[in-house]
Amino acid sequence: MKIDGVFSGGGIKGAALAGAYEALEARGFQFVRLAGTSAGAIIASLIAAGFTSQEIRELLDEMDEHQLLDRRCQFIPFKMLRWVSIYWRLGLYKGDRLEKWLTDVLKRKGVTVFGDLKKDTLKIVASDLTNGKILVLPDDLPSYGLNPERFSVARAIRMSCSLPYFFEPVKLRSSKGICTIVDGGVLSNFPIWLFAEEKKRPFVGVTLTPNEKERPQHSIRNAFELFGALFETMRGAHDERHIATKHERHIIFIPVEHVIATDFHLMTEKKKALVDLGRQKAEQFLKSWTF
Repeated sequence: MKIDGVFSGGGIKGAALAGAYEALEARGFQFVRLAGTSAGAIIASLIAAGFTSQEIRELLDEMDEHQLLDRRCQFIPFKMLRWVSIYWRLGLYKGDRLEKWLTDVLKRKGVTVFGDLKKDTLKIVASDLTNGKILVLPDDLPSYGLNPERFSVARAIRMSCSLPYFFEPVKLRSSKGICTIVDGGVLSNFPIWLFAEEKKRPFVGVTLTPNEKERPQHSIRNAFELFGALFETMRGAHDERHIATKHERHIIFIPVEHVIATDFHLMTEKKKALVDLGRQKAEQFLKSWTF
């Protein structure tokens, strides 16, 4: 059966998304259109490029996440470098290695630019801070004076993965000048609104959060907890309006609160556990899902 799919962001926790894809693929579902933010953009892009769930699992096994973190000025002590990088570069890591890895992986399937994919197959969400709006790639590129078909898919994913203060923002040079682009999760971490209201075909969403009934409340006792709650609310409030009761039954919820999104030092066992959790939650979902 042909469906559309939406994958949420979640940093390194995105390994669980691969597990959910395993279960969906095993049941014979084929994706026509895909969308994602951050880690979800990576999984969605790999599926759109033609990677099977087994191939994605092999990529996860061979990937050294720590090698994707490229700091500037290695001769500066790291404690000092953290503040220099955040103040001047707005991020601890450049993100060049991540983009290079994505470029090399996608080339294995003959995908470099959006023109290599069937039209409307893939939508990637990022946040344009300069203009204060959600950026959907490649759909919104013409408004920046850029050709969607010639735009790098790896570059678009890199933009969507630019977690503030962790990876440096992407400077998008366009007819509007230089725009600062960061992680899509800042404005829409789970962009189900891209497909949920359409009636073309069934859609399945996969998110790395508990459902509303299982979601814990924020405890706010100091400034740090206030900032954390503020950021989490900002990331989720926009998308929550689109989940509602009528869409919730189409969503696979994978609660992975025990893993930090920026923990790029996950052991192989933990990575496998995330994949297994995603597969298990998807299998449970498919037992009762009606479309």
